[in-house]
Amino acid sequence: MTVDALKGLVVPAAAACLVALAAPSLAQAASCKDSAAPGADWTDCNKKALMLGGSDLQGANLVNTDFTLTDLRGANLTEANLEKATLVRSSVAGAAANGANFSKIEAYRCNFAGISAEKASFVNSELQRANFSGARLTGTSFEKAELGRANFDKAELTGTRFSHANLSRADLTNTSFSGPIDFQGAFMFLTRIEGVDLSEATGLEQEQVDMTCGDSSTKLPAGMSTPGGWPCASD
Repeated sequence: MTVDALKGLVVPAAAACLVALAAPSLAQAASCKDSAAPGADWTDCNKKALMLGGSDLQGANLVNTDFTLTDLRGANLTEANLEKATLVRSSVAGAAANGANFSKIEAYRCNFAGISAEKASFVNSELQRANFSGARLTGTSFEKAELGRANFDKAELTGTRFSHANLSRADLTNTSFSGPIDFQGAFMFLTRIEGVDLSEATGLEQEQVDMTCGDSSTKLPAGMSTPGGWPCASD
């Protein structure tokens, strides 16, 4: 076979390979323009400051999606994958998010009030000053999450895991749970637990309790003593 003939075969083949390699990137970029729908793929998309309240994104792929300042109130995020998504100052209030993956999200001051996120994952997430008031978080994991000053007022926390989480100045007053709740290795500096029944909590050590803010109505696991610094001054 001549050199010219070989060139005739190699050049088209190389061009075809380049097109094949570029195709996934083009398809991914195009998906950012797709409307909200179950199973949508918005991976790496910019969805800042949008009105997406009530959207059905069940099972959607929202990995690394930027939802900064976006309204997702009442959205259906059941079993959606939001790993590494940005939800800074956004609102997911009242959303359905059971089984959703919120691991490694950045969600400073995000509003999760009233969300149903049972058996969801917030592992390794940045959730400082996030509002989880009235949220249903049964069986949810906050392992290694940053929850400084997070608000859990009236949240349902049965079976919730806070192992190795930072709960400094988080508010757990008025929370409810009817079974174990895991605090193994959690940092609980000035965590508000006034009136909370922690008698069935697991993983708690006296050193952790000594840093918290409780009162005479706080119930501790058997064998633990009430710190002398209770009640704390108002923060």
